[in-house]
Amino acid sequence: MTEHLDDMLPPVEYINDDYKGSGKLTGKRVLITGGDSGIGRAVALHMARESAKVAIVYHSDDESALETQKGIEAEGADALILQGDTASSASCKQAVEEVVAQWGGIDVLINNAGMQKPYNDLSEVSDEDWQQHFDINMAGIFYVTRAALEHMKEGDSIINTTSVNAYVGNDVLVPYTATKGAIVSYTRALSKQLLNRGIRVNQVAPGPVATEIQEVFKDFDKDILESMSSPMGRIGQPREMGPAYVFLACQDSSFMTGQTLHLNGGMITNG
Repeated sequence: MTEHLDDMLPPVEYINDDYKGSGKLTGKRVLITGGDSGIGRAVALHMARESAKVAIVYHSDDESALETQKGIEAEGADALILQGDTASSASCKQAVEEVVAQWGGIDVLINNAGMQKPYNDLSEVSDEDWQQHFDINMAGIFYVTRAALEHMKEGDSIINTTSVNAYVGNDVLVPYTATKGAIVSYTRALSKQLLNRGIRVNQVAPGPVATEIQEVFKDFDKDILESMSSPMGRIGQPREMGPAYVFLACQDSSFMTGQTLHLNGGMITNG
């Protein structure tokens, strides 16, 4: 499944025929925030190919959400598409309750919703912008997870999306980087808290990936978008992220919690 976003980004690839599902998530009920596009859509499609039931929460892009729904259903999986705002505790709780009402529970929670906005100087960051970054990128993870944990059990899995920027920093994405650093610490702490319940908590730290979130650089500094790369000499694809989330969701990673998978094209993070 491929989509073309912008001439400065390569065509976005969500999943391809090389990925063969093997029933790793048969019958599992998966909830993905920010699941309508980018990495979230790729994860949804990979989970569906592994025979999971997939629910996504999206903010406002109805067309993109419907495209993801079609993709999930094309894999032969059940899909549930929920409009919501992860910056709202009530909205997060409602999304969880809708999944539980439909399928009876949640086995895998993927906190992926996020936003970023670049600034040349900290003085340009308004109070509202700073708060918005934390409301969407960090508070939303807390809200959804708190609600979902009421319906999760031993053997279940929580997966958060952080970023390479949490480890290497980014001079024009200070608020975004701060939230991603918070996610790293949150993941490690929560994984310890949930050990006695047998629920694993891990995270994925993508590097530069061809997704809609990068388009904020078009009106800020096109040179950043055009030069976005990695030691591999290219930007990553959402389809290259999806299998990592499958691994963390299924029992292949049963001895793994509080850890980070770094998918960044060779950027050394020492994290």
